[in-house]
Amino acid sequence: MAKKILIVDNNTLMIEVMTYILINNGYEVFAISSGSKIFELIKKEHPDLIILDAVLPGINGKEICQLIKLNKSTQNLPVIMCSGDESIDESLNEKGAPDDVLHKPFDINSLIKKVNYQLVA
Repeated sequence: MAKKILIVDNNTLMIEVMTYILINNGYEVFAISSGSKIFELIKKEHPDLIILDAVLPGINGKEICQLIKLNKSTQNLPVIMCSGDESIDESLNEKGAPDDVLHKPFDINSLIKKVNYQLVA
């Protein structure tokens, strides 16, 4: 059975690119463009991994990540935070930190490598 990946990004082109790459690598992918419904979707779909944009309308990616990581029922759900901001690496040292970061723009190999690593970890 294919591993499920949830992409949360407000850039529809970014969602399309990541979805295409991940589906072609054997993953099941679903996506939303804001964080407002993420917890409902986690409950409903039970993703194996979340790729989360740091900058989202309303509640931002860092806050969502902290909520995921500080909640007992979702704390072990791997989260890859992505951003074009180089300072995103600092979020790895914060409470409720993501499991990894992906810098935009990214190449296909780095996306697949990070996803594969998180799903076998």
